[in-house]
Amino acid sequence: MGSVGDESPVRFNYFAQQQQTFQPPLIANENAFLGDVVTSEKENPKAPVSAGFYRLEKGTPLVYTYTYDEMKIILEGHFDISDESGQKVHATKGDVFYFPKGAKITFTTEDYGLAFYTGQRKQGAA
Repeated sequence: MGSVGDESPVRFNYFAQQQQTFQPPLIANENAFLGDVVTSEKENPKAPVSAGFYRLEKGTPLVYTYTYDEMKIILEGHFDISDESGQKVHATKGDVFYFPKGAKITFTTEDYGLAFYTGQRKQGAA
């Protein structure tokens, strides 16, 4: 291998206006939508990170057990989020969550909520 100066620069990826244009597909019940916008799986197949949007509309609660670590920031609306320990949060715009692997989380909303997430998993493995 040559010196550091001999390596090609690594480019960043840009996804314009995804919060306004990306429509996550239905994943559960009649009201839970989730879709990955980007993944690092090609560049880092051993420890990929995927990110995208999660939208929940009024209706059936979503109960989800995480098989990976995930971070989520609430962008619009609100969620009522609880776990098996009895912890409950009424989440609103700007709130940030860390859901560790193994956490069983219940998501509900009285109207809708939109969140951006990033999780240590392969694309589509939610």
